[in-house]
Amino acid sequence: MLKKVLIANRGEIAVRIIRACREMGVRTVAVYSEADKNALHTKLADESICIGPAASNKSYLNMKAILEAACLTGSDSIHPGFGFLSENPRFAKLCEEIGIKFIGPNYKLIELLGNKSKAKETMKNIGVPVVPGSDGLIYSKNQAIEIADKIKYPVMLKASAGGGGRGIRIAYSKEELEKQYDIVKQEALVSFNDDSIYIEKFIENPRHVEIQILADEHSKCVYLGERDCSIQRRNQKILEETPSSILDNKTRKKMGEIAVKAAKEIGYTNAGTIEFLVDKNKDFYFMEMNTRIQVEHPVTEMVTGIDLIKEQIKIASGDNLDYKQDDIKIDGHSMEVRINAENPDKNFMPNCGTITGLHLPGGNGIRIDTAIYSGYTVPPNYDSMLAKIIVHANTRKESIAKMKSAIAELVIEGLQTNSDFILKILDNEDFISNNYDTSFIEKVLL
Repeated sequence: MLKKVLIANRGEIAVRIIRACREMGVRTVAVYSEADKNALHTKLADESICIGPAASNKSYLNMKAILEAACLTGSDSIHPGFGFLSENPRFAKLCEEIGIKFIGPNYKLIELLGNKSKAKETMKNIGVPVVPGSDGLIYSKNQAIEIADKIKYPVMLKASAGGGGRGIRIAYSKEELEKQYDIVKQEALVSFNDDSIYIEKFIENPRHVEIQILADEHSKCVYLGERDCSIQRRNQKILEETPSSILDNKTRKKMGEIAVKAAKEIGYTNAGTIEFLVDKNKDFYFMEMNTRIQVEHPVTEMVTGIDLIKEQIKIASGDNLDYKQDDIKIDGHSMEVRINAENPDKNFMPNCGTITGLHLPGGNGIRIDTAIYSGYTVPPNYDSMLAKIIVHANTRKESIAKMKSAIAELVIEGLQTNSDFILKILDNEDFISNNYDTSFIEKVLL
């Protein structure tokens, strides 16, 4: 078993990892920027060390500072959480080169799957259904137009190194495609320092459904059901739930088995998520594979009883998975919402400041993942997510009611949050009746 884990992250995911390590008897090291000197994760870890100024590129993205911190503290492993360096193949490779275990897949797989066009090509060769589009990257407008004429409009231009909803544009005509081509190239270069792009058919009114897998280093792999992540704004997830109400058991089993097959074919290890678009005919298409723990992983934990962070650490320690596919049972329904420090009435403008009063909801089947506390000053330098509220109940209807009750009980004073906006989602008849897709927020609520 790993002895000391350095957590190369901050906020609620750092706290989440520390708690799992504590239960396993594994020591932890927190890293923090100058802006996070009083952050909760620095108080909960066994050790903490400052790695630089507030700016992410000088702290949480500073590979040299993080690796030096790991060496100075005698850490034998690094958990990257999500975001920051979690899907950076160079960082994973550097960890390997200096003998520190990176809690995630091999850097070669992170590199392969982080390139969206290569990942799509790889999955297609394995036999995973993919959205029709270019075979790899496109290099000119004329090539894009030629492919679009073949697969028919609307089409989507996407940054190959993209993530977080950036570097994506939809074109419904040749004229729009010509205009969007240059915009996407520029966005890709600015956001990812890589202007390579590809094109694919835009699936209208899809649901976004992802399969959670776990794979050990001994060729064992299982899937832990799915998560429906279709409630999004600008490709950023706001609400997630499991099971997905649009999948029947046959489709669910097929998607899970394909995800496991793909993971085994490429030699994947640790936790991973294969994301699919599901159309109105219940046909599904590979979108991308995330090589890290997901923000929404708690809903899977709630319905399976499996602690995904602990499993990541066990797998990285060389352990075998303790169960087979038949052992995975889905119990009830779970839902997660993200409480963000933002003002929905002002185009979701992020805000920061000091939390002057705080009450977190509780009760049977309610879980809060957060790193905030009363008196904590939310810095302006990072993601606006303050907390995740996760509920578990017997049915979807009960989950919605429980989530509404939890949000009504939530008090965060001193900051504007999106909690009232989330209540609008939960109260909406189309959402309640499962009549929604990834465009729900733009079409119905804005």
